[in-house]
Amino acid sequence: ASYLTDVYGPRLTGSPNLRAASEWARQKFAEWGLANARLEPWGTFGRGWSVERFSVEMLEPTYMPIIAYPKAWTPGTEGTVVGSLVLVTLRSEEDLATYKGKLKGAIVMLQPPRQAVTRFEPDARRHSEEDLKRLAQSPEPGARPPMEVQREELRAQRALQEKIQRFLREEGVAVVLEPSRGEHGTIFVTGGGSYRMNAEPAVPSLVVAIEHYARIARLLEKKIPVKLEITIKTRFHEDDLQGYNVLAEIPGVDPKLKDEIVMLGAHLDSWHAGTGATDNAAGSAVVMEAVRILKAIGVQPRRTIRVALWTGEEQGLLGSRAYVEKYFGNPRTMELKPDHAKISAYFNLDNGTGRIRGIYLQGNDAVRPIFEAWLRPFHDLGATTVTIRGTGGTDHLAFDAVGIPAFQFIQDPIDYSTRTHHTNMDVYDRLLPGDLMQAAVIMASFVYHAAMRDEKLPRKPLPRPQSGPQIPPQE
Repeated sequence: ASYLTDVYGPRLTGSPNLRAASEWARQKFAEWGLANARLEPWGTFGRGWSVERFSVEMLEPTYMPIIAYPKAWTPGTEGTVVGSLVLVTLRSEEDLATYKGKLKGAIVMLQPPRQAVTRFEPDARRHSEEDLKRLAQSPEPGARPPMEVQREELRAQRALQEKIQRFLREEGVAVVLEPSRGEHGTIFVTGGGSYRMNAEPAVPSLVVAIEHYARIARLLEKKIPVKLEITIKTRFHEDDLQGYNVLAEIPGVDPKLKDEIVMLGAHLDSWHAGTGATDNAAGSAVVMEAVRILKAIGVQPRRTIRVALWTGEEQGLLGSRAYVEKYFGNPRTMELKPDHAKISAYFNLDNGTGRIRGIYLQGNDAVRPIFEAWLRPFHDLGATTVTIRGTGGTDHLAFDAVGIPAFQFIQDPIDYSTRTHHTNMDVYDRLLPGDLMQAAVIMASFVYHAAMRDEKLPRKPLPRPQSGPQIPPQE
């Protein structure tokens, strides 16, 4: 994990850092004796992006260095910008008309300040026995709004954001500032521009710590002018527009089962403000360690074990979805490939540094007794819970979408949501080595059992085709 975070740093999809980290992982798989260790292209992604340097300082009314970070895929300032600030409200097309002709060269605060929260509970916590009991007893969640309704709402939100960005660019805004949603200097920051070639350029954009953003807003409210000096230097990388997954295998040895597959994986890409430690060098290190353990103890699996480190996850599970569509089936049509019948299961890890406490069945109750038996040896390590519920937001969904048994483990939350997930504090120091070791052992055990049992894991009924127009992936 230290190599992935400290040595290679943030691993934004398409960036040189991610490419170097992917090659390092491939080399480690080969060094450990795994077969077919490779970088496999999954399709055109677009431009990479990286930050070369930036600084934000308040010059007036008093000096203060500002805690902030650029949004991904936004341009630099082409030098240093020194200027006063304007606080605007842009929530509708009518608001755009209000500010037309008034923002040229301005540093714009795009949102009102957010209230800092004083927390009387610790930022980090583990699941209590009561938490796990509720999770184990909880039913499958109720129906969500119809997918067509969700798509329409998302399309409307994106359309308005595109109009706002176009307006800011056409008005000649110098820099856009937005408040973070974290406290104590923690900045939650993702993307702000497009990775697509020939996309309309964005405006240089920064996410600012809410405490510093709020101070500036209070000064403006008092009619006290605020002057900032901002330098942002970013770079777009267009030498290789392909996305790549890292794959390797421990070949199966059973003549009847060796063509069948058990997969484990995690996403290797990250956002850019920290070094992608809990999201998701942690999961990547765990799956790498799991296959290293299996190889080191000389496991001869009946089925082939295939490990995957995905990329493009943060932009919409792009690498895993492309892989599933290429080898297993298309969720939009449910046209299935021959290998769909050959994969037994996919196991995923992507919820931070916390130890494994159990597993989500993702609605597949037929595997409950199997997983309960597999967890029994790890009860003394805190892994006890099996829940019918599913969980989202990560790569097992790509497999589940075409009816492949696919599972994410339950993990202790630690400070994932409060401090590290997509933040500038997602760094190596926030990892818990003991928790990752426990997770690697459990992951290795689950994969081993799935590879050795007589039958593939039970499956849910095939899902229906995903009808309706598709929403473009998050940029």
